[in-house]
Amino acid sequence: MTFWENVDSELNFIGMERKELGQKAGFPESYISKGIARQSCPSADLALKIADALNVPVEKLVTGIDRKTSAKDNISPEIKAMITKMNKFSPEEKQVIFDMVEVLSKK
Repeated sequence: MTFWENVDSELNFIGMERKELGQKAGFPESYISKGIARQSCPSADLALKIADALNVPVEKLVTGIDRKTSAKDNISPEIKAMITKMNKFSPEEKQVIFDMVEVLSKK
């Protein structure tokens, strides 16, 4: 995956919109679409601003790998997809899911 595809993936994972990222990092949201189309990488200073705004190491956006986590700490694609969906839930809906997990984990 390219830098911008990794950014887009991270945005989906945390439930942030491109526009919000652009505001936090200081660039127009159209940069993401253009970057994906061009398969390009931004300047180092912009990449750092984006990584900071996403709260991830810049290496994760460049390579797709976060070396600070071990293989056992990586989240499966199924769990990532579930988290992405849950980020759109209301606090009350999230609490229902948390309660269900708590009950099931005691079995």
